[in-house]
Amino acid sequence: MTDPILSEQDFARVIPAFYARVRDDEILGPIFNNAIQDWPHHLEKLQAFWSSVMMASGRYKGQPMVAHLRHVADMTGDNFGHWLLLWGETTSDLLGAEAADAMQHKAMKIAESLQLGVQFHREKPAQ
Repeated sequence: MTDPILSEQDFARVIPAFYARVRDDEILGPIFNNAIQDWPHHLEKLQAFWSSVMMASGRYKGQPMVAHLRHVADMTGDNFGHWLLLWGETTSDLLGAEAADAMQHKAMKIAESLQLGVQFHREKPAQ
C-alpha cells in the first residue's frame, strides 16, 4: 500500500474540526476543556504532532506520554475508545478514504501506546 497523500492543509482542517467536536462532547468535553488552557496554541501543537507522525516532518518537539500522564485519572479505555470513535467520524468526514484510514490506523496505534504507558505508570511501585 502506498502512503496516502496528506498535506499540512489536511491537518489544519482535521485537527480544529475534531477538537471542536471533542470540546462539545458530553464525555470528552469536560476532560479536555479542564486540561487545555490555550486552545489555539494546543491546536498548533497537535497539527505539528500529526504532521510529524504522518509525514515525518519533524515539526513536533514534545513528549506526548509525559503530557498525557498529567491526566492519568481520565486516561481510561472507555475514554480512549470514545476519542477514537470521534476521530474516525471526523477523519472520514473530512478526508478521502485512504487518508482517513491511514490516520485512523495511526491513531489506534498511538492510543494503544498511550494506554500501555498509562498502565505501566499505574502499576509502577511507589518510590
